[in-house]
Amino acid sequence: MKNLTLKQKIAQMFITGFKGNCISKEKYFNEILETGLGGVIFFSHNIESEKQIKSLIEKLKQKALLPLFLSIDQEGGKVERTEKIHNGKKYLSAKKAYEMGISFLQNQTKEIALELKSYGMNMNFSPVLDVNTNKENPIIGERSFSSNAFDVINASKVVIKEYEKYGIITVGKHFPGHGDSDSDSHKTLPIINLSVEELENIHIKPFKEAISLDIPCIMAAHVIYPSLDSEFPASVSYNIINNILIDKLKFNGLIITDDMEMNGIKGFSRLKACTLAINAGVNMFIFRDTTKEILDLINEIVLAVENGLIPEKNINQSVKKILEVKYRYGIIQ
Repeated sequence: MKNLTLKQKIAQMFITGFKGNCISKEKYFNEILETGLGGVIFFSHNIESEKQIKSLIEKLKQKALLPLFLSIDQEGGKVERTEKIHNGKKYLSAKKAYEMGISFLQNQTKEIALELKSYGMNMNFSPVLDVNTNKENPIIGERSFSSNAFDVINASKVVIKEYEKYGIITVGKHFPGHGDSDSDSHKTLPIINLSVEELENIHIKPFKEAISLDIPCIMAAHVIYPSLDSEFPASVSYNIINNILIDKLKFNGLIITDDMEMNGIKGFSRLKACTLAINAGVNMFIFRDTTKEILDLINEIVLAVENGLIPEKNINQSVKKILEVKYRYGIIQ
């Protein structure tokens, strides 16, 4: 870490995506890759075939300044990025897989883990730890194991342990729980009006359990919880990230935001959102596309640190955590 410039350290805090199924014409993505990008996120449009994705990942490894998190949302059900390889969806949703029984869930998780590993990927934005208590929830639904916290804990234990067994980094999401929302944070900023007691006794419980299992990463939601913070979404809230997730729940792993291109966070400028998040204790940001604006944002964060708006120790702490997870999973030897 001592050999990295401030700009390279900040680039480590980004997980970004790109358009198409190759990077040859992706000028801005190549630039951020060579600057020190922390990770890449793959979507369906990046994956054409088994041969193509393996070749693409090899090129990414060769071009990157530092070894990458190679990540994907491969939950099963409607959130599955390998449709072109399998000619459609291959895996059951979290809810349906759990309903088939623990051994089925375990076997499906193993199959996903081995598939991702065979392509060269090392991180899955899974499991969904949300307790789906709102039947009208437009975004979680069957992505959740259950509407019961105990069942979510029971199922997620199996999934976390199975991915760990095969060296896939798990990211529990969406803290402190997206299960009671009646709107989609991709489209708008949801507000979940639950008491602190309801959040703690139902929605936060699976995250607490996952932390006891040493889950390496947790994703923060672009959702407002007025009982915890009436002003800021969880992803940029000092009270929710620092006071609850870090101090109260004793989570010392990587904290990653949901995609920063989602409308749930568009009420803030990119720089304002990232500044708030870093100062709250967030370590990494997801941006689904790599544009000139993202490169400019990295430079703006450098200036924010130099001007004292973001303490440099926050950047150093984040990079230390990122590198620790990369060492833990053999990404950096």
